[in-house]
Amino acid sequence: MPDDFPPSPSASAPGFPSDSAPSSPAPTPTTVAITRWLAVGSVLGLIVLGLAWELVISPLRPGGSWWALKVLPLCFPLAGLLKNRMYTYRWVSLVVWLYFIEGVVRAWSDKPPSNYLAMVEVLLCLSLFTACALHVHLRFKYAAIATKSAGTPGSTVADTPAAT
Repeated sequence: MPDDFPPSPSASAPGFPSDSAPSSPAPTPTTVAITRWLAVGSVLGLIVLGLAWELVISPLRPGGSWWALKVLPLCFPLAGLLKNRMYTYRWVSLVVWLYFIEGVVRAWSDKPPSNYLAMVEVLLCLSLFTACALHVHLRFKYAAIATKSAGTPGSTVADTPAAT
């Protein structure tokens, strides 16, 4: 450590954890599963909301509109989310912002009930992004823990919780 950095606070100082204490607890399979099902539920919610919004509740034209096709791209990541593919979680966290932008614009410009549906879309998008970001973070944390414990003598990867 270079000399120009201040020394770390002592463990006895109030409000400072000791240097040996972990910064955060290890993720559990339950937390990873919760983020997975939150992501799947958010995508399904966006699909159902988009179809109901554009075909039944508040279509742009009487009888429904072709805008219902906007949910088609949301159907593609379902398989990857259900198969727990990390790549899917990463690109969905980027694509969701297109739906977020649509929700914000329509919440601001549409009249009720369409603007209320747009607010629900915004909330579902935020939920989806949060679930995907947490899922990726927890999976990387699991991988680091598994790698670290696999390197210690006498332990195997089978001894550590597997990343789901």
